[in-house]
Amino acid sequence: MKITQVRATPVNIPLEAPFYWSVGTYPGTTKTIIEVETDEGIVGLGESPSGDCAEVINNDMAPRLIGYDPIDIAACEMRCLPEWCVVQNTDDASVVKAFGGIEIALWDIRGKAWNEPLYELLGGAVRKKIPFTEYFCFRVEKDGRGGEVSPEAVADYCVKMREEHGSTMFEGKLTLGDPHLEVATVKCLREKLGPEVMLRLDSNMAWSLSTARQILREIEPYNIRNYEDPVATFEEMAALRQHSSIPFSSHVPDIRRAVALGVPDTFVTNFAVLGGINRAIRFIGACEAMGVGFWCYSGDAGVCTAAYLHVSAAMQWIHEPSQSLKRWQIGDVIQGGPFKPKNNVVDVPEGPGLGVELDQEAFKHRHQHYQENGPVDHYNNPDNPDFFRRLPLD
Repeated sequence: MKITQVRATPVNIPLEAPFYWSVGTYPGTTKTIIEVETDEGIVGLGESPSGDCAEVINNDMAPRLIGYDPIDIAACEMRCLPEWCVVQNTDDASVVKAFGGIEIALWDIRGKAWNEPLYELLGGAVRKKIPFTEYFCFRVEKDGRGGEVSPEAVADYCVKMREEHGSTMFEGKLTLGDPHLEVATVKCLREKLGPEVMLRLDSNMAWSLSTARQILREIEPYNIRNYEDPVATFEEMAALRQHSSIPFSSHVPDIRRAVALGVPDTFVTNFAVLGGINRAIRFIGACEAMGVGFWCYSGDAGVCTAAYLHVSAAMQWIHEPSQSLKRWQIGDVIQGGPFKPKNNVVDVPEGPGLGVELDQEAFKHRHQHYQENGPVDHYNNPDNPDFFRRLPLD
């Protein structure tokens, strides 16, 4: 089997209403969908986590891969990436993210060629129902959706999700610049949801060390399962750990520093960021050996989500729920998408490879949205469009 074409297409996946995060509003995501075609008619699907990967793939990596065997993933990586130790010490991660998306597509081809779901190629399933959290945030109102801008409104939304979808695992961002508002919202969430519901928080590095100390001291009695990036660095996390027993997580997948400093307790990322499924499995294995947790972040389209489902099915160490914005996504690029949790879980697709196929009409529509609007702006300041939203100062 030989690769005949590699095509990367940027797409926008809007949300039903923008939500506030530490330095802007978040109206959706931009992803790159990858199609790797072969001379045997098999097409593998992959996904990279940002639109800038499309140019790297189409202009640089695609010509390098024509004529190569898609089953030989190591050879394909050697065609596209420099020596790994060098890549890891440069400030340009686009090549890793770009090839990571291609590598997912190569695994999809392998599964389709052997008529096996990906989790079988990885050793079989230890679980087939994969947990996800429901998301909450302060949200902008749009077309009758969103508009949760008070502690009571956020808590009422979560109660509604529990009643309608059986959700008892929640994660969210409460960073509007007021630490007292975050504390008040945590108290309201716990009061309305009860003691058993899982609550995780994420500030996207919004707080200074002194403010984070204050917040964590006040919310610790409310059984917070995890706090993602409460401060900007691992070193500040280590200092914060002296004042709080709440576990921490981070999007920065630096396992050496995490082991040396004792924080974070968990890494939150996706497979393309790590260089693909093969490298993700090795990274997760290192996390297991060192007692560091792992789950995936939110906002991916259905292709990368399917990869997460299969790997989570095959790897016992991924036992905590991933983040999920699926409830808020307007459409997807896959048939039947987006995946949406029911009673906290999503079933693993059972088809060969990733078990998903493109919805060509939806795929075209999502790409057209990108062409007309450009990549999604995550840094918009609704209060002052001429300036980026700034982190709160103490």
